[in-house]
Amino acid sequence: MATLYVSPHPDDFRSLLALIAAEFCPSPRPRIISEDPPASLNVRSGPALVLAAAAGDGDSVLSGASAVAWYLAFQGKRAGMDSKQQSQVWQWLSFADNELTPVSCAVVFPLMGVMGVDKKLQQSSRAELMRVLKVLNQTLAPRTYLVGESLTLADMAVAAAVLLPFKYALEPSDRKAVTNVTRWFTTCINQPQFLKALGEIALCEKVGLVTPTPKAANVTAFVDSNNSTENGPPKTEAQLKKEAKKREKLEKFQQKKEMEAKKKTQPPAEKKAKPEKKELGVITYNIPTPSGEKKDVIGALPDSYSPQYVEAAWYPWWEKQGFFKPEYGRKSVSEPNPHGIFMMCIPPPNVTGSLHLGHALTNAIQDCLTRWHRMRGETTLWNPGCDHAGIATQVVVEKKLKRERGLTRHDLGRENFIQEVWKWKNEKGDRIYHQLKKLGSSLDWDRACFTMDQKLSYSVQEAFIRMHDEGVIYRSKRLVNWSCTLNSAISDIEVDKKELTCRTLLPVPGYKDKVEFGVLVSFAYKVEGSDEEVIVATTRIETMLGDTAVAVHPADLRYQHLKGKTVLHPFCERKMPIVFDDFVDMNFGTGAVKITPAHDHNDYEVGERHNLAFINILDENGLLINVPPPFLGMKRFEARTAVLQALKDRGQFKEIKDNPMVVPVCSRSKDIVEPLLKPQWYVNCTDMGKQAADAVREGQLKIIPDHHLKTWFNWMDNIRDWCISRQLWWGHRIPAYFITVNDPAVKPGKDMDGHYWVSGRSEEEAKEKAAKRFNVSVEKISLRQDEDVLDTWFSSGIFPFSIFGWPNETQDLNVFYPGTLLETGHDILFFWVARMVMMGLKLTGKLPFKEVYLHAVVRDAHGRKMSKSLGNVIDPLDVITGISLEGLHAQLIDSNLDPVEVEKAKQGQKSDYPNGIPECGTDALRFALCAYTSQGRDINLDVNRILGYRHFCNKLWNAVKFAMKTLGDGFVPSEKAQLSGEESASDRWILSRLSAAVALCDAGFKAYDFPAITTSVYNFWLYELCDIYLESVKPVFIKADEDGATQRQAEVCRQTLYTGLDVGLRLLSPLMPFVTEELYQRLPRRKPADPPSICVTSYPDTTEFCWNSEEVDREMEFIMTVVKTVRSLRADYNLTKTRADCYLHCIDAATVSLVQKYSLQIQTLSYSQAVIPLTANQLVPDGCAVAIASDRCTVNLMLKGLIDVEKEVTKLMTKKGDLEKQMEKLREKMVKNDYKEKVPAKVQEQDAEKLRQSQTELEKVNEAIKNFRKMM
Repeated sequence: MATLYVSPHPDDFRSLLALIAAEFCPSPRPRIISEDPPASLNVRSGPALVLAAAAGDGDSVLSGASAVAWYLAFQGKRAGMDSKQQSQVWQWLSFADNELTPVSCAVVFPLMGVMGVDKKLQQSSRAELMRVLKVLNQTLAPRTYLVGESLTLADMAVAAAVLLPFKYALEPSDRKAVTNVTRWFTTCINQPQFLKALGEIALCEKVGLVTPTPKAANVTAFVDSNNSTENGPPKTEAQLKKEAKKREKLEKFQQKKEMEAKKKTQPPAEKKAKPEKKELGVITYNIPTPSGEKKDVIGALPDSYSPQYVEAAWYPWWEKQGFFKPEYGRKSVSEPNPHGIFMMCIPPPNVTGSLHLGHALTNAIQDCLTRWHRMRGETTLWNPGCDHAGIATQVVVEKKLKRERGLTRHDLGRENFIQEVWKWKNEKGDRIYHQLKKLGSSLDWDRACFTMDQKLSYSVQEAFIRMHDEGVIYRSKRLVNWSCTLNSAISDIEVDKKELTCRTLLPVPGYKDKVEFGVLVSFAYKVEGSDEEVIVATTRIETMLGDTAVAVHPADLRYQHLKGKTVLHPFCERKMPIVFDDFVDMNFGTGAVKITPAHDHNDYEVGERHNLAFINILDENGLLINVPPPFLGMKRFEARTAVLQALKDRGQFKEIKDNPMVVPVCSRSKDIVEPLLKPQWYVNCTDMGKQAADAVREGQLKIIPDHHLKTWFNWMDNIRDWCISRQLWWGHRIPAYFITVNDPAVKPGKDMDGHYWVSGRSEEEAKEKAAKRFNVSVEKISLRQDEDVLDTWFSSGIFPFSIFGWPNETQDLNVFYPGTLLETGHDILFFWVARMVMMGLKLTGKLPFKEVYLHAVVRDAHGRKMSKSLGNVIDPLDVITGISLEGLHAQLIDSNLDPVEVEKAKQGQKSDYPNGIPECGTDALRFALCAYTSQGRDINLDVNRILGYRHFCNKLWNAVKFAMKTLGDGFVPSEKAQLSGEESASDRWILSRLSAAVALCDAGFKAYDFPAITTSVYNFWLYELCDIYLESVKPVFIKADEDGATQRQAEVCRQTLYTGLDVGLRLLSPLMPFVTEELYQRLPRRKPADPPSICVTSYPDTTEFCWNSEEVDREMEFIMTVVKTVRSLRADYNLTKTRADCYLHCIDAATVSLVQKYSLQIQTLSYSQAVIPLTANQLVPDGCAVAIASDRCTVNLMLKGLIDVEKEVTKLMTKKGDLEKQMEKLREKMVKNDYKEKVPAKVQEQDAEKLRQSQTELEKVNEAIKNFRKMM
């Protein structure tokens, strides 16, 4: 085991970094010793990690925070997923050491009494710290963590470097100035590993001197990690030299800060006061607007984008205008439409609860597709609906009854309980519809359906009767997933698979103490008539009471002599045969397996093959039956302990050991699911499954993305019959009746005999069917309706046609069935999609849809499944409107979680959302969800990133505001978007990029490639229209005001700008319906008869916008390379406001011509004074800084007279000295004899890369010094 020596000082951030990294290590973790390492180890700097060596070798020692933390983080897979990420982690380590640590210490050490307090120096140090933190703040704006999607050593190192400032120096106002850093820091320190290493961290409220804690008697102990201990050896010459260098560096740093502070005391030159930058605030829409009336769009747009203002009033107006109805703009839905029909039904959400982000993803994608099809002119219907959610709803109402009135459903009786459920549904069931509206979902609410409505209930009844009459539905006694708490069978999707790696105690409803799982118990069965025994093993020892055989493999030589033999059950007189079956793995355990046919799925099949006895030992409540005393009547898990003890008492117990296993847990009740033999109704899926598989194989049904095909065929080709009985009261009661014939000539029937079951639309119809079957009069027939209800997936399976009134021939059924598309999550491909296909083909003879698009499953930022107990289930409305951490906690308290889970969930929320969730708005949420939807299996959604798309909305807002001001009040757009032939180079370029965006969006929607759509429209608005075009045309409008001759060019420019805005908003509309409607309504129309809303305006088409020019794009790409090079040079020489002449040295005449053509754009976008192209043989004037833009052009920026050359040379010489020192230090380290043996290979690679980067930087510095000296 490794040993980690750390400082005992609670604020030694270097030691704390090592402790945090150690927490991420896999077991066994290093042994922690809070003292200096032994002198014999010759450790120069702490912390130190001693790695135990193999026998015969000496121990390896790593010292210094970076080396130790890197090793530990690498062991814990926290040093980066690949070489690129590892390089990034190393860069952040360097940033922490060289940028953050010195300035953090300069700020905090005086407060801790380590250094003297110099107010001027402290002020300048604080300013420097805030500058560095603001750089970090900008980097963290779109990120949760510094590298990749999970926490790495980069986060640990940088968090450790800023730990002391956050504890002692950064007041709330400072933290507010760096909100992203604060959010990231609090996320880090609330991770379990940080909490274990650091404890709870209290952030600074007011700066003051720090009182040393008892642990920190020697405050300076951790300042210089190179100091020897009191009893340690004297310092070497190298150590003293190193300390002297360090002191010299610190003195220089202090002198620099003093100089900066002195400058600040001098009277500054007169400057205009800079307006204070305001944070995005909440602006509300306060103009009285009756619901359904159009929002006021005459008043001025607010200064900045605010979701609350933008999203107000639009949805009721859309709904009242009928934009979401397929009838909009036509006399009847059956009216022929050359553009075609688009129909999609919503995957009906459960009536029980609220939507989470997974539902939001589904609806964001579906609404985008629906709006796109509607804007293409198709007859479009997106049909809403809600699922009655049998088990979930019954559980919710039962808990409510118990909590409020102390009653069970049995106290009320079936009819009264069902009335209570309807009452609850009518009070609470519309929350989901409210959320869908808030998301902007353009559903036709007049066609909304609930699966328990009369229309749909009739369809369900009809489907059952037709399939039962045909023999496709039949009755059988088989193993089902049984929940003893619910007293019902449950479907596979309602069973959570809890994976255990070893012995684990789990809570089980109805048991005071936790129950043991994850162990394998071995015991012996005696072979009848001999002294031999057969050893078997089981994870459920109580089920041995129902054993009826022992199985071995036919090829297992160890048991060949036992053919035809039996073993004896120890607790009853049961003799059990030894059977030979291929299913046994003879290499596992003893190769002998106990067989319990009535309580295990594999054993059931063995029992069928060998005609074994099926002994059911559990009743519906989980109590033991059909077993001998003392076990009779025991609860199943109490019997587990009793059976184990009884086996020990008889000497037949062998051993118990840890065993990795999967425990089936009921997702609704958290009960352990039991396989139980029950008579149930089943659907024979063999023929239907084959038809569904063939439909895909033959191309009639398309599944996208196609990597799901393997799963589809695997399920369909190996499909089992489907159990559709549920022992519930809420749901569609099975329309099947057990027949009793009151005639001595007819023998009484048994429950399992399908001949004695009949189905009917009413009891009268069922009686007539029964009388006809037994050839007796109706009077002799007595019926008993099955108490069970149908599996919820049965009604969901016929949803695509039951919503249109099937089996009745309605207009909607004829027009909209089959549908166009089914869009849903890939996790319910079998449970819902396959059943819709099978039942659609069976009952209508048609596929219910032509295509199936399966999106990814949404997980949290850490890749975990959304789960209430983890506290990571987020209500989309909370992302839209924002919520505090306290508000998130309050939601947990109101939920059905038990107190232990509530506390666990609170910790999860505190870790992920330490400051709550900021207000992002609907448009930003929708856009983010679509941007994440790559055609993979999972989406790790970071809520903080959604905020970045709110900022995009603000950029959009400001761009349209500026553009409208530029267009002017009297602007009239041309009737059609077309080229006039007078467009400038910038105009032609932006129209080319617009056409490219139209093509990419068109292709993206057709291929369900949502990231391609979001990327293309985002890039067009942000990087092309805002950053380049709007900036490059500003001089045109300024000149037009001064010079009448350029007014025509400005008018052409305005038409181009209008086209960019109009088409850009329409491209974005399906993704961001609210902000695009708000802005579109402010634009003038091309024609008075244009549609009233953007959501029913035509979507941009590639036939209309076909101006993409590769030549123009190539030219502008080259020009932007030149512009970026000039900007880079300006940044290098700190030319923030000064404009310099730019000489562009071109390789040939064609490049000169191109530069001349775009000279105005280069001048404007690069903030140059003048742009002068030079041919290859023309000389560049002296005094220029040089940078290569491309192989065709070199940028020369005139600096002479603009900067203090001597000062710049002095700065560069200092930088050169620092670089040379760094490189010398690195080389010294790398040439040491033991470097290659002791330093990890990854660290050696990083050192080599650091040396290479420093060499490159030194070359650049030398080149710059040379250029400056030419100017002297």
